[in-house]
Amino acid sequence: MFSHILVTGGAGFIGSNFVRTVLRTQPDVFVVNLDLLTYAGSLENLKELPSPDRYEFTKGDICDQALVEDILRRYKIDAVVHFAAESHVDRSILGPAAFVHTNILGTFSLLEAVRKVWLGERKADAGTVRYHHISTDEVFGSLTADAPAFEENTPYSPNSPYAASKASSDHLVRAYAHTYGLPITLTNCSNNYGPYQFPEKLIPLMILNALEGKPLPIYGDGKQIRDWLYVEDHCEAIWQVLQSGQTGESYNVGGNNQPTNLEIVDAICDILDELKPASPYRPHAGLKKSVADRPGHDRRYAMNINKIGLELGWQPKYALKEGLLKTVRWYLEHGNWIQAIRKQKEYQSWLDKNYTERVESKK
Repeated sequence: MFSHILVTGGAGFIGSNFVRTVLRTQPDVFVVNLDLLTYAGSLENLKELPSPDRYEFTKGDICDQALVEDILRRYKIDAVVHFAAESHVDRSILGPAAFVHTNILGTFSLLEAVRKVWLGERKADAGTVRYHHISTDEVFGSLTADAPAFEENTPYSPNSPYAASKASSDHLVRAYAHTYGLPITLTNCSNNYGPYQFPEKLIPLMILNALEGKPLPIYGDGKQIRDWLYVEDHCEAIWQVLQSGQTGESYNVGGNNQPTNLEIVDAICDILDELKPASPYRPHAGLKKSVADRPGHDRRYAMNINKIGLELGWQPKYALKEGLLKTVRWYLEHGNWIQAIRKQKEYQSWLDKNYTERVESKK
């Protein structure tokens, strides 16, 4: 249906996996990747792409409206898939300004560009173009232990600067659809994991720390509950929504599981115990260490994915155990990628500030 796609933030974790998925599975699609290459975006994530002749990278900022307009015209873009965002809750607590700038103002600038080019210059309609917006379950707030899972019509109640900035961007997207007739779809996803995830996030951090005998920092009691989604499943869901989703609608995407953070860490340790039996740090679970909890830490997220299943036939392919095993193996097999990412500016200083200092504060 769409042949020339602009992916924003396509050098990041989910964006780069989406680029790979489209190039691998859609032989008639050309992908333009716009990414500013901030700390979490890296060209290391885009090496050895399938079908590189159908791919173009542009380094740039989504806040640069003139640049986005030029890309839309030059490549005759008929679909935008908007991943570009600041996405780490801890970083948003320590420095919320970047989240307001990128997630709110960046989305506004992108919307203005597509409104001008698609609706103003081309007079495009819902059948010829599509703006797809990637959001998160965190915009819905926190669930109690026995509350039903988030649905698409669950009222927004964001609790962190990150979640508030994403909620704001979601509202902008819906406003442009309602006011200007911009053809949009939106997905709210649960916690992603898998290859190419920046190693400040829970799962890659635990894998790499355990391999090196470093403490495995557990926030608070470790009983926060999340719904974990393997990134390839997420990418396939996005493509399904882009192709078949109803214009103006939102779809929840999740992995159909609700483990605690502590259960995730224990599962990773068990996998490493099996895959690395000669490790001097085995059993790896002995490296766990409780640290001060995150301020305002949401207790539970859960996603009701009935809508995308019933309307579009999508279901996650990977059970959590299978996805975690694939993820651990990927990190074990990609030491060069890990080293390249770790060399990036301020990576270690951020880990020290957010994790090591928490550990020390508990002594």
